[in-house]
Amino acid sequence: MGDIIHKKESYEVLGALFEVHNNLGGGFLEIVYGDALEYEFNLRGIPFEREKRYDVNYKDIVLKHHFYADFVVYDKIVLEIKSVKYTHEAHIAQCLNYLKVSGNKLAILANFESERLDYQRIVL
Repeated sequence: MGDIIHKKESYEVLGALFEVHNNLGGGFLEIVYGDALEYEFNLRGIPFEREKRYDVNYKDIVLKHHFYADFVVYDKIVLEIKSVKYTHEAHIAQCLNYLKVSGNKLAILANFESERLDYQRIVL
């Protein structure tokens, strides 16, 4: 069994996710959790970029539609946040697409809707 990719950084991101969920609980829109996470990341000195845009290259062109990751943390972890009853395969596929276009190896999919924070680490 190998080492956990970006273990220290993941732990710090998860700490911020749990803090936001513990304070707000479920039921808000994703944008509210995003705003709270932005505050929490700044408070903790965690470097991030919100709504990071990724182009999709196809052969010798860049396609006209882009991907926007909710957050990229530490310039190497894609963080996708949801506020839905259940996460679906489509959400995991979305994270995998972000990893493909970004060149990053780790995404965290976090769902704030339920009574407790639901999250998955997705490794490419």
